[in-house]
Amino acid sequence: MTSLRLLQHRAADGTRSVIAATDEGASLVPGVDSVRELATLAIAAGTDLATEVRACGTGAAVDIAAELAAGRLLSPIDHGDPAHLIMTGTGLTHLGSAEGRDKMHRAAAAAETLTDSMRMFLDGVAGGKPAAGETGQQPEWFYKGDGSGLVAPGGALTSPAFAQDGGEEPELAGIYLIGPDGTPFRLGLCLANEFSDHVTERHNYLWLAHSKLRQAALGPELLTGAIPDHVEGMSRIHRDGALLWEKPFLSGETNMSHTIANLEAHHFKYDLFRRPGDVHVHFFGTATLSFSEGVTTQEGDVFEIEAAPFTLPLRNTLAKAPPSPVVVRAL
Repeated sequence: MTSLRLLQHRAADGTRSVIAATDEGASLVPGVDSVRELATLAIAAGTDLATEVRACGTGAAVDIAAELAAGRLLSPIDHGDPAHLIMTGTGLTHLGSAEGRDKMHRAAAAAETLTDSMRMFLDGVAGGKPAAGETGQQPEWFYKGDGSGLVAPGGALTSPAFAQDGGEEPELAGIYLIGPDGTPFRLGLCLANEFSDHVTERHNYLWLAHSKLRQAALGPELLTGAIPDHVEGMSRIHRDGALLWEKPFLSGETNMSHTIANLEAHHFKYDLFRRPGDVHVHFFGTATLSFSEGVTTQEGDVFEIEAAPFTLPLRNTLAKAPPSPVVVRAL
C-alpha cells in the first residue's frame, strides 16, 4: 500500500470512523473508531499502520473531498482526554526561516551584532544535521498547549481577546503516540497551521512563549510511512471571497537546517514527553509568513494551506474570542 493516508470521520449521528486513503481511492477501516486506536493495535502487534489497516479489512468506499466539504472530517489525531495530547514545536529550523524572524528582531540589536534568532539559526545550520551516533544542536522549542486547542479542518482558529495578532504558519507536524514502555512511535505527518501572535512576539522576543499559546489546526490527512525529503506547497489568505496573499512554502529535510530525527531527539529526551499513552503533535517550523511581508490579518480571513503528497487542503477561518475576565479568589 503506497502513500497511505489516514483520516478521522464523524457521521451525522456522531458515529466515528477511520478512513484509509491511497492513490486508488478511500474506504472505511472496519473495527476502529480512531487513528489512536489503530496505532495502539499496531504497537501491540509489533507491526505498522499499513499492516494493521490490511488486517482490519476494507469497508465502504468514501469520497473524502465530499466529506471534507460537508464538515465531517475531524483532525486526523486526537485523544479522549485532551490533557494527554501535547502540542509543541520548533522554530528556526528551515533554511529561509531566519530572514523573517530576523526582520522582526533586528531593530533591537546593534547593526554589527547578530540577533539571538540569527545565532540560533546559524547554530542549527552548523549542527542540526549530525552524523550517525552524534548529538546534534538543539533547536528553539516552544509549548503550544494541549488537545483542547486543536482545531479541526474547516474550523475557526480563534484568537483570544487579548491577542494582538492571529497569523498563519504553514508547516508540517509530526504525530506521535507513546507506547506502553515509553517508546515514541511516529504515526506520520500532517499539514498544519501553527497559528501564532506575531505582533506580541515582535514586541519582545522573550514573549515568544506567550505568542505561541494559541490554537492550531491540522490538515485532514495523516501521511504514514517514510518522511518525504522535499515538500512544496502554497499558503494563501482569502478575504471577502478574494485572494489577499499567497506564497509558496517549502519543507522536508532538503529545505531544513535540522533533520527530523534531531528535532525528535531533543523533544523526546525529556522523560515527561515519554508518558505511555500520550499523543504528541510537534510542529517542525516554517520559513513563510504573511506577517513578515506586512500583511495584517482580520476576522473572517480564511487561511488555506495545501501541499503534495497531501491531497486535501487545510482551510480555517480567523475568529476573535470575546473578552473573558478572570478574577482570582483566595480560599
